[in-house]
Amino acid sequence: MVEPKTAALFYEMLRSFTVLAKELNLSRTVSRLNSTRQTVRRHIRALEEYRGTELFSVNDRQYALTDAGRDALEGALDIVALSDAWMKNQSGQVRGLDQLRSEKTNGHYYHLQQQPISRIWDGGPALLRDCFNAWVASEGRIEAPEFQAVRAAVVVFRRLGEEWICVEVGAESSYSSWFGRDWALSSIGLKSADLPGGHGFGRLLVAPFEEVKRTEGVRLDHIVSELPREKGGAAVPISYQRLLLGCRFPDQSRGLVSVVVRTYDLCIDGLPREEIERMPSDLLMDIR
Repeated sequence: MVEPKTAALFYEMLRSFTVLAKELNLSRTVSRLNSTRQTVRRHIRALEEYRGTELFSVNDRQYALTDAGRDALEGALDIVALSDAWMKNQSGQVRGLDQLRSEKTNGHYYHLQQQPISRIWDGGPALLRDCFNAWVASEGRIEAPEFQAVRAAVVVFRRLGEEWICVEVGAESSYSSWFGRDWALSSIGLKSADLPGGHGFGRLLVAPFEEVKRTEGVRLDHIVSELPREKGGAAVPISYQRLLLGCRFPDQSRGLVSVVVRTYDLCIDGLPREEIERMPSDLLMDIR
């Protein structure tokens, strides 16, 4: 059995696997990695021997992921993204929950800290409690009558292939009041891959979506970032709590509901209070 000898080699093996899984073409993979055919083949062979299963089938030089390869891909992508972010000091954990950070020097200002779900009831915004209670009463069914009272305040996403697609933007949602209704409606159909921050960090930005998809549960995050309020406009500081809820469409396919409340009531370890309160106070949402 061929085993990875160092962490660096293991990382390079995963890079070969994830890029080849994306390209399904050895020449393009070699070009993207600035590597050689022999190296990529050796990395894939080593991973297959190490895992005890084939990751790719090859027919007339055309690569295709096997079932085992597809099952392994998401975990490999997460490891590569986390490794990239960790080496840049962009990711970590606080009390066992996720923390992400990217400063302006890295091209995108973003701070996220996952929170215990109990904070929904611990003096948090009433809208988050209302949406959570509606989600429970509706058993996660997006079209259930119990969910309609809060539906105008949410944004709905659906998984299409490897992407999360925005399929509905509530007229009373934070998204609509931040960007304006016209721009918000124009975002329907937007892919998660279009999120800013680069390929690796971009994947970490949608990692909470993937977590909720896997668990069909809920997740609460506190986030400080910067976003324009109009196309081509300057970035404006934004501070908000975000509740993600796993949902089901009438055909039983899975989706995700995002509820955002702009607020200064955030807890992000290591981030000064003045950074949280850079968002103009007139952008705070009614949290009765």
